Amino acid sequence: MTDLLDSPATTIADAAVATETAGHAIVRTLEEHGIPRAYVVPGESFLEVLDGLHDSSIETIITRQEGGAAYMADAEGKLSDLPGIVMVTRGPGAANALVGMHTAWQDSTPVVLFIGLIPKEHRQREAFQEFDIHGWFEKGAKRVFVLDSAERASEITAEAIFAARSGRPGPVVVGLPEDIIREHVAVTPHPPIPVASGGISRTDAHSLEAALAMAEKPLFVTGGSDWTAESSRLLTGWLERMGIAAAAEWRTEGVVGYDSPSYVGPIGYGRPKPTYDLFAETDLVVFVGTLPGDVLTSYIARQDWASQNFIVSMDALMRGRSGAVSHQIVSKPAAFVRDLVSLDIEAKPGWAAWTAKMRGQQERFAALPEPGTTGPARMDSLMAHLVPQLDDDALITLGAGEHTNWAHRYFPVRRYPAMVSAGNGSMGYSIPSAVTASLDFPDRQVVTIAGDGEFLMNGQELATARQYGANPLVVVMDNAEYGTIRTHQERHHPGRVSGTQLINPDFAAMAVAFGGFGVRVDDESQIPQAIADGLAATREGSFALIHLIVEKRAQAY
Repeated sequence: MTDLLDSPATTIADAAVATETAGHAIVRTLEEHGIPRAYVVPGESFLEVLDGLHDSSIETIITRQEGGAAYMADAEGKLSDLPGIVMVTRGPGAANALVGMHTAWQDSTPVVLFIGLIPKEHRQREAFQEFDIHGWFEKGAKRVFVLDSAERASEITAEAIFAARSGRPGPVVVGLPEDIIREHVAVTPHPPIPVASGGISRTDAHSLEAALAMAEKPLFVTGGSDWTAESSRLLTGWLERMGIAAAAEWRTEGVVGYDSPSYVGPIGYGRPKPTYDLFAETDLVVFVGTLPGDVLTSYIARQDWASQNFIVSMDALMRGRSGAVSHQIVSKPAAFVRDLVSLDIEAKPGWAAWTAKMRGQQERFAALPEPGTTGPARMDSLMAHLVPQLDDDALITLGAGEHTNWAHRYFPVRRYPAMVSAGNGSMGYSIPSAVTASLDFPDRQVVTIAGDGEFLMNGQELATARQYGANPLVVVMDNAEYGTIRTHQERHHPGRVSGTQLINPDFAAMAVAFGGFGVRVDDESQIPQAIADGLAATREGSFALIHLIVEKRAQAY
């Protein structure tokens, strides 16, 4: 009889010590995987996860809109080797976060989106904020999980992180029914699942060595964000020793640094003339971390830009490529570079000469302009004054628009990671990504350049910067229009401006209202002091914003 009484008491005591809610299990598993922070817009549908974060080592970054939170998580995934984590509520919250998932999908960024869901018993009743998580996300995410068994909370969290990182990285979505995450389960650790990195096989090595032996003008093109600082350093050193040229995919500059004698420029929309010459002259292209998609090649026929090309990617399907491929190496960039530097490859004398020629064109293109002293403010002058005052490891973030052209041309990307942007052309990315970069690298200068149209899409995240001590320097280029679209408009419908003109607020005053430093610049003569004051504010721990009013194009209707 005593045994029967003792047994239930022991079981209950053990359960009290060794159980947790499924919501807390999710947080614990994120901790065990080393996740530093989660970007959150709170919702009643995942209160149990928010409660788990209360005593967690994970920093909870409360953001002002789900799109901004998703962009911050995307930037986190680009800046580290772990996925960015974003948490939102069902229905409207999920809809707002979708823009960040598209960015992560096209940029191959590891992101895990947790979405609170209605209780299981309310499904199929058009319940409050009910939506079809599979219908919304399955075409633009690597996997979509729904936690229908509380016991699997830790397992599915670990699986989601693995899926986001493995192969070609990308976004993963996890749905959390609010009743399921409140259930108690046994504490069951689920260790991180190892991610294969691939590498250069013996066959790959023979093919690459043979191609390089035949090539007279080889070119490496780096891209994506699945790099490490060490692989960046190793590749740069190897390219310089070999005398081989390296170009950067659009908006992913900095793998091979701005000052490297091997760096010959960025390739993408708005590319400079020298990089068109690269594809016209090269006879071997090795794409590392990226592939020849439409932006890189501008749909140039393969026979017009290389007789051979290698693609180094963990995506066996090579999703997004344009044209034929000579050879694929299934490898992450770091593993490829690790194996590349050990190959017995002898440099050919002609390589360095061609690289020096192309490098010379890039240096002339990137040479800083003479700053103006008076007259309407210009971005050229701002960059001419700003660049000499930047630290060697300054980092830049960008959204989308013509304002990014000045950064691609002049910003000195020297230490990986150095540039964080949205390759899918998504507007509103600049401020959220600058917040993340500043949180990830508090000792580095972070600069972001936004257009006037782009800034107002997520400029409210300056409140998040203020709340968590992020201190980027923000430059808002104000030309009172959606400039990129206006340019296309002038090309296709000259003299008929329609749907692109803006009337803007005082962005500097907005910055001050958000708790930072703001200055308005109308004239060239004001630029030096504005930059000095802005950088001083960032060094004191505040964000700073320079509202640069540039000369506007004529409005012909």
